[in-house]
Amino acid sequence: MRLASPWFLLLLALVPLALPWTRRAARQTAVRYPSLTVLQTIAPHGAGRRRILLGLLRTAVLVLIVLALARPQLGSAVTKVHREGVDVVLAVDISGSMLAEDFTVEGERASRLAAVKDVVREFVAARPGDRIGLVLFAARPYSQAPLTLDHGWLLQNLARAEVGLIEDGTAIGSALGVAVARLRPSTATGKFVVLLTDGQQTAGRITPQTAAEAAAALGVKVYTVGAGTKGMAPYPVETIFGETVYRPVQVDIDEETLKKIAATTGARYFRATDTDSLREIYAEIDRSEKTEFEAPQFLDYRELYPWLVWPALALLFLEIGLAETVLRKLP
Repeated sequence: MRLASPWFLLLLALVPLALPWTRRAARQTAVRYPSLTVLQTIAPHGAGRRRILLGLLRTAVLVLIVLALARPQLGSAVTKVHREGVDVVLAVDISGSMLAEDFTVEGERASRLAAVKDVVREFVAARPGDRIGLVLFAARPYSQAPLTLDHGWLLQNLARAEVGLIEDGTAIGSALGVAVARLRPSTATGKFVVLLTDGQQTAGRITPQTAAEAAAALGVKVYTVGAGTKGMAPYPVETIFGETVYRPVQVDIDEETLKKIAATTGARYFRATDTDSLREIYAEIDRSEKTEFEAPQFLDYRELYPWLVWPALALLFLEIGLAETVLRKLP
């Protein structure tokens, strides 16, 4: 049990002051009678004492309302919050080749980008205490989401990532440069980038090695992932009749460059040839990059103020009813 707004309890000090004001107002509005005989015959015996009940009811109403304003809450469940103290930037390739459908999602054939979205959602869900950012890239990089703890908003931005948002090409070096720049001001205990691509450098002004050296100088690890089956991959093509057909295209991943990037920053290179291996890669990175420290426990609280407001209203209506009937004041 706790009070979410305990400062409202200070209002309880004002409740006793309401009774003297009521008595003073009664004296100021009193009517002089030459004799109390008439009033004694009209007023029921003991009515004065019973009218004290009205003051008690009003006091109870005020106390209940003040307690409701203090928002009493009852802990209903215990939730353990693990904080990792890590900042992560996910760099995802959205060039045209990411439309190749050599992956699966829920048993159905899917594009590489669709599979990446599905796996990244699980990766983000597994790191609730980390700030995560998102960089999309094709011929140039685009910072889709800054480092944030609002993972719901981050995943919404990931869902909007589509091939064609950026002119086609693959700027690995520039994308890594933007990702590292996002992490540069970070004071987190750990910082790393997960860069996924299915191609090789064809655009951009920064070479991948230069960007990797900058990351290493800043203490940022860069895990690189090459996405795509080995050999040929089915690529959807629309015919002049509006039909979609699949043509085999050569998978051309510059693994040597990706390995050098990872080695330069003290990280690892992974090759994802299907959805299962892609999921395992992100899970392994997740396990490798956790800097756990002791965090407090938080409770999920249930609001109890309605249980005070409704009785207060009931007592208020009761007071009004009694004041206008059996405990009505004269004149």
